Amino acid sequence: MPTETTRVTMKGNPVTLTGQDPQIGQPAPDCALTANDLSEVKLSSFKGKKVIISVVPSLDTPICDLQTKRFNKEAASLPDTVILTVSMDLPFAQKRWCGMTGSDKIKTLSDYRQASFGQAYGVLIENLRLLTRAIFIVDENSILRYKQIVPEITQEPNYEEALQAVKKL
Repeated sequence: MPTETTRVTMKGNPVTLTGQDPQIGQPAPDCALTANDLSEVKLSSFKGKKVIISVVPSLDTPICDLQTKRFNKEAASLPDTVILTVSMDLPFAQKRWCGMTGSDKIKTLSDYRQASFGQAYGVLIENLRLLTRAIFIVDENSILRYKQIVPEITQEPNYEEALQAVKKL
């Protein structure tokens, strides 16, 4: 069922998210994203692995930078988990950011082509064509087990809650 409700704010101002509202316990929506080498990557290609999907508006902003670096650091303690960072940044910008920050334990994927991830997960910010800050966790059977839509886009997510959720799988 499509969502068109204001659930988050950006600097205190309400924004409207569009797309579907996937439910915990249901199959995680599949969609195609673009890797740094411009190849297509489907979320379904990670079936058989636990996946953390860290969603950020843009890697070139301070909080997104912090969030992505934090998950890159946490990857060392989660060897059986794939960590994806999804944004609307162009693949070239994602690759540059990874190189500049030494972030090599996560995989950055871009939703710039069709916003299919943003629509499938209900995190597309209407009128801005950016994704809101969120975390999704998918189990080995491609079932959505956790979701966190951060209420204020300019604030960091609750990392501990998300990390505990993936460790319980």
